[in-house]
Amino acid sequence: MPSDIKSSKRFFVALLTWLLLYVSPAASQTVQEQRRDEEVVRVFTELVQTDVMVFDSRGKFVDGLRKEDFELRINGKPRAIEFFERVSAGAANEETQLAAARGGPQPSRQLEQTVPLDRGRTIFFYIDDLHMDLSGLHATRKMITAFIEKEMGQNDQGAISSASGQIGFLQQLTANRAVLNAALDRLKPQSYFVRDLDRPPMSEYQALLIDSNDRDIIAYFVEALRQENPLLSRDTAEQMVRSRAHRILSQSANITNNSLIGLDSLVQRSQALSGRKLVFFISNGFFLDPRNSASHEQLRKITTSAARSGAVIYSMDARGLVTGVADATTDTAFDPSGRLARANFGELAASQDALNALAADTGGRAIFNTNALETGLRNALKETALYYLLAWRPDRDSNNIGRQIDVKLIGKPELTVRVRRGFYDIEIQPVRTTDPGDRTPVEKVEQRIQEAISSPYPVREIPLSLNLSHLNTSDQGDLLTSSMQIPRDVLSYAQKDGKLEALIEVAGSIYNDRGEVGSRFSDRITVTADSAEATRQLTGGLAYNFPVRVAPGLYQVRVAARDVKSGSTGSTNDWIEIPELSKGRLALSGLMLRERVQSRVDSSAGNGQETADEDAPNLAHRFQPNSHLRFLVFVYNASHASEGTIPDIAIQVQVSRDDQPVVTTALRRVGTEGIADLTRLPYGAEVPLEGLARGQYLLHVTVVDRLSKQSASQQTRFFID
Repeated sequence: MPSDIKSSKRFFVALLTWLLLYVSPAASQTVQEQRRDEEVVRVFTELVQTDVMVFDSRGKFVDGLRKEDFELRINGKPRAIEFFERVSAGAANEETQLAAARGGPQPSRQLEQTVPLDRGRTIFFYIDDLHMDLSGLHATRKMITAFIEKEMGQNDQGAISSASGQIGFLQQLTANRAVLNAALDRLKPQSYFVRDLDRPPMSEYQALLIDSNDRDIIAYFVEALRQENPLLSRDTAEQMVRSRAHRILSQSANITNNSLIGLDSLVQRSQALSGRKLVFFISNGFFLDPRNSASHEQLRKITTSAARSGAVIYSMDARGLVTGVADATTDTAFDPSGRLARANFGELAASQDALNALAADTGGRAIFNTNALETGLRNALKETALYYLLAWRPDRDSNNIGRQIDVKLIGKPELTVRVRRGFYDIEIQPVRTTDPGDRTPVEKVEQRIQEAISSPYPVREIPLSLNLSHLNTSDQGDLLTSSMQIPRDVLSYAQKDGKLEALIEVAGSIYNDRGEVGSRFSDRITVTADSAEATRQLTGGLAYNFPVRVAPGLYQVRVAARDVKSGSTGSTNDWIEIPELSKGRLALSGLMLRERVQSRVDSSAGNGQETADEDAPNLAHRFQPNSHLRFLVFVYNASHASEGTIPDIAIQVQVSRDDQPVVTTALRRVGTEGIADLTRLPYGAEVPLEGLARGQYLLHVTVVDRLSKQSASQQTRFFID
């Protein structure tokens, strides 16, 4: 169980040293032997992977199936299954399984060590606010709020983005619930519906029918127009009706194309992420118009991008339970003949065609006609937790053809198979930045490192660790310290003046929640060693700290590093929320971690006396098994019942894995003895990690002010390697 660090002179000396560490901008340097790359020649034909889900009559995933139970057909022709495996979405080995299914090289050991041991799920919410009314937006916000509060796992990552782009900088993949809630708060109703001021009113669906030469609808609007303008000939009136319909469809085509382009961009960029991705496409529906828009081509591109990215799309109709019958608030034309009513009978189904196609073609499911979107979301998360991974060798004799995929179970007709229907051999061009060919070597380096910082997802050629911590002091205010660490085994060395030397370029930017840059840093670090043998004797990593004063708010820090010799680049980012202390609310500083390794027997101490290694700062938050995690936190704005009364603050520590607590302490009172500034109470504790398995954990610290009845909490992730 965690033990308090005593309020003693030794503790405050250690505390002072700790604080100096977190505000020191200097880089601590560690070197490592240069690694010799092995030349490996691989000859293989890349396999195409297909993810398959199998359910029984109750909708439960069917486990225990074998490769021999499946029959695979591509464009109607039987195809051998080259790879077969059951995969758990978000598991630590999912990336390795997917790499094996593609027939490509396995992730390097170096990268495997930096991937979280319990990786969690990757979930995107793409909100088609260009086709969504106020009630649909309300239902969407309610559903995503339920996900953040109840369904989001400890290791899951989510992103909320919209077709209009109104969420802005916050539409990023993150495990930080505060960021997701802030993104959701930015969703506002948009006025992008097609506008038509002529009378009688013509809906987009009616315009689509007119463009498809529906004679009943054309006759209705022609007659209505000639009643207002008796001198018009029937041919002229029909031409005017068709022109009006074309204007409506042109507006609609632009809106629909923008929605689908945004979805395709999201799915395509997700290819940089490992594992299977779950995308919820939430809309009020829209119409496919092959004559006036590129909507069908956009759907094919999305299907192809999803197949290559391992993304599954679940389409959700935000209108909920609808009948397709216009209500009293709908501006409809008067039609005693019933022609419009007959024609509009298929409007609801037509508005859901694209949503149906996206879900079916990518292996997902359409969730329609329900006011309980949260239930649909929960079921989707549950049914995509497990899947079978099949891989097959494609023909390379033709391009731009459709790959129709059909998977059946042999001798098990009672089971339901869900699989992506296929994709097209469309060449997806990656988004490219400005060509640096005419730049100087220095400019090229700067551009590469800035591109890594601005990348939507971390670049993992160099696996970086980033730790953010904030501290409030009476003389400096709020101080944000960004601490990045580079594993020592990624450094490349060259002989220079009889020594080994490595050069590392580091850079970083601090953004507010609007994406505005507040501070930047850049530096070049030279690391030297006398010999390769000397590099093998050193432990730890290359650390760099950057402190900056900030105002309260939500911030993202993006950092990157580049090995000058090898050209390898890495980047990562994280979010932090700086509390507003001026409002007097109870708050906590960031959690600052150190590690004390397990006691060992030291023969030099005599009589087999046990000694403990001195604890060291742990910026990467990676701990050895059976070591001890030490943390320090400050409690701000503790209340006083009256003058001379000391604060009554209790603290509880919890360590959890996969949303299950593995260590929980009772509430303990925070000592105030010897503390001059009672508005900034320090608390340090030690958590023994003995007996905890390898994996990703969450350290959660909660404080309770028993005088003001307030509470506050702070948490951070750590890993046991």
